[in-house]
Amino acid sequence: MDTLNKIPLIGEKFPEIEVQTTHGKIKLPDTYKGKWFILFSHPADFTPVCTTEFVAFQLRYDKFKELNTELIGLSIDQVFSHIKWVEWIQENIKVEGKPVEIKFPVIADDTGRVAAQLGLIHPAKGTNTVRAVFIVDPKGIIRAILYYPQELGRNMDEILRMIRGFQTSDKYGVAIPANWPENEIIKNRVIVPPAASEKEAKERLEQAQKGEIECFDWWLCHKKI
Repeated sequence: MDTLNKIPLIGEKFPEIEVQTTHGKIKLPDTYKGKWFILFSHPADFTPVCTTEFVAFQLRYDKFKELNTELIGLSIDQVFSHIKWVEWIQENIKVEGKPVEIKFPVIADDTGRVAAQLGLIHPAKGTNTVRAVFIVDPKGIIRAILYYPQELGRNMDEILRMIRGFQTSDKYGVAIPANWPENEIIKNRVIVPPAASEKEAKERLEQAQKGEIECFDWWLCHKKI
């Protein structure tokens, strides 16, 4: 197994891969054409942090689907291990008195082929996959990549925020400030792209005078959407 494959880059097309999952075989990224999808890897089934992550993803699954976004997990485990672990979660984990049923598919990458192709194996961590997240848009383009160490579980609300931010940016042609939609400076407003010429800088200030946008200066303007 080649563990030296480079990780795909933001802005590149997600590699075409056929994978075996708990929901059967699927082709990536084609299966999710026209949808956003989040592929996330975890070190192994039947491990404590990974279990909390799967529960957290499932509890937000409906929110992801409302954003036209699908989830798909991955680890270097056989499909029967995934199936048994998912069953164990439903039988043993309850949130607010209700069992947690994992409804998204999980890739069984027991050969490590997919993990190697996506650069998910860290040489210092043996053969386990790292905690990686790929956010892929409806055209199959990788928009974001997150890497976490094995000891730190992910924040699923941040991943939801990223999807909302990307969709807002794409729709309105704007940039998204820190901690949006609760930014400390401009609250839930969005940033107008900085001027790239003297002409555009002058236009920004004219737009501000008309009340179309607000500016701290010509290079830092924002608006409500």
